[in-house]
Amino acid sequence: MSAASANPIPSAPPSYDEAVGFNVNYPHPYPIPGPGQKPDGKGTNLPPHMGQPPPANNPITVQTVYVQQPVMFYDRPVQMRCPSCNQVIVTRLSYDSGALTWLSCGGLCLLGCIAGCCLIPFCIDALKDVDHTCPKCSALVGSYKRL
Repeated sequence: MSAASANPIPSAPPSYDEAVGFNVNYPHPYPIPGPGQKPDGKGTNLPPHMGQPPPANNPITVQTVYVQQPVMFYDRPVQMRCPSCNQVIVTRLSYDSGALTWLSCGGLCLLGCIAGCCLIPFCIDALKDVDHTCPKCSALVGSYKRL
């Protein structure tokens, strides 16, 4: 016998239905064009939200929402958007005497610095509270309290 007759070439593999052993006759999940329809989808009734623009008498309104992170104010200028004039600014600083300034003055008085040395904390900006203002509209946008 020759090698060709010893190993016959098998026929094509069985189809899925033959391999599984039963025939499934479910409707096709996608519409198959009928004899009068073109395969491009014309003539099919799609829901209004599928591939069709919204009706002209019902315009779509779009609202843009800007979320601004809370700004932390310290003793340095801050770049931010002014809530009053809506401009992007770098805040202007002004220093006011606060609780830490007065406590420092009182502490120096208790230590015996009565001859005017107890007034030194009123000359040091690092002991004062800081107000942040807008340089364009002069609105107070925030403050930093030392204590």
